Amino acid sequence: MQEAIYRKEYSVHVYELGIDEKLSPFALFNYFQDIAAEHAVNLGFGREDLLKMNCFWVLSRMAVVVKNWPLWKDRLVITTWPRGTDRFFAIRDFKVEYPGGNEVAAATSSWLIVDINTRRIRKPDENLLKNRPGLADLSATGAYAGKIEPLKEFTDISGSFMVKTSDLDVHRHTNNAVYIKWVTDAYSHDFREKYFPCSFEVNYLAESKQGDEIIIKTFTEDNLQFYHSVFRTADNTELCRIRIRWRNCMH
Repeated sequence: MQEAIYRKEYSVHVYELGIDEKLSPFALFNYFQDIAAEHAVNLGFGREDLLKMNCFWVLSRMAVVVKNWPLWKDRLVITTWPRGTDRFFAIRDFKVEYPGGNEVAAATSSWLIVDINTRRIRKPDENLLKNRPGLADLSATGAYAGKIEPLKEFTDISGSFMVKTSDLDVHRHTNNAVYIKWVTDAYSHDFREKYFPCSFEVNYLAESKQGDEIIIKTFTEDNLQFYHSVFRTADNTELCRIRIRWRNCMH
C-alpha cells in the first residue's frame, strides 16, 4: 500500500548511546536513512527500482534541528514524506516524536539520482515520480536544506585516518551517517560531556571509498558553532561540509 506519510517506531538501544548517555547523532542519521529507504520502496522508487534504470539515490543535503536527545529505551515515532522536487533535488522531510506527540527532532533532506556508469546527475523523471504523493506544503523545518559555503580558513585540522570496510554502504562508498560520526568523534571527551548538538547542516560533495586517507578541517565561528570540511588527502578533494550548533547541557 502506498502511503503518502510513512511512520515507523524505533526503540533506543544501549549500543546507540554516546558518552553523554543520549542517542548518538550517528544513530539518528541512520534512523533517517532507514525509514527513507523503506518508504521509497513502498512508493515504487526504492533502490531496486532505480537500479533497473541504471541509477541510484545519493543524499546531497541534510538539515536537522534537535529539541531533545532521547535516552536508552526511549520509544520514538519517526514520520517521513516526500515533498516533491526542487530542480535536480528530490525533497524528503522527517519528524521525530515521542509516542505522546512531544517533538524530538525535525529534518529535511535533498536527494539526487545518479547514473551508475557516467556518475552524472539525472533530473527526477516525471515517469518516476508521477502519481506519487508529494506533500509540498507540509514542511518539517520550514525550509530546504541549504548550501554551506566553502571554508576560507580553519582553526584546527585533524590527524589523518583511513576509510574502513565498516564505513561503507551497499554501494561500497562511505555511508552518509559515517561522516557525522567522523566529525563528532573529533570533539574532545570533555566537550561532549558539557554540550550536545542542537542542529546539523550537511552538504555531501563527493564519494569516498575504502582505503582513502581522510582529514577534517574545522573552523570555530564561536564557542558553540563549528564548521567542518572533510577532505581526501590523495587529491585534496572535499567530500563533505558540516555545520553543527551546540548547546550547553545545563541549559
